[in-house]
Amino acid sequence: MQHPPHQSLVATVPPQRVPARERDQDTPWHSDAVCRRDEAGLFFAPSKEPTAARLAREEAAKRVCAQCPVMIQCREHALLQPEPYGVWGGLTAAERRVVLARRRRRDLDLASGPIAAAG
Repeated sequence: MQHPPHQSLVATVPPQRVPARERDQDTPWHSDAVCRRDEAGLFFAPSKEPTAARLAREEAAKRVCAQCPVMIQCREHALLQPEPYGVWGGLTAAERRVVLARRRRRDLDLASGPIAAAG
């Protein structure tokens, strides 16, 4: 099955009905993702989507994410990859870019340390 490059495997793999507490530790986090039960189109923009439709779709996707038991793991995955498209862990691609920029600034501040600030 061929997927467009921006489409998530998380959103296209059929759900498994095994509760998180009963899963093997080697089972990936996304097997518990709520988005596995929803259409991938909710989380990824169609080409040339009007702004109002995009904002409404992203808000609907974020509502799904807010109910997800693995939202934090999903978000961290999207930040570490980094995933360039879609709503992951309740954040849009633009919101993830802001988080990454803040983390880079924080890391630079921590790397410079108190010695550099005192100098």
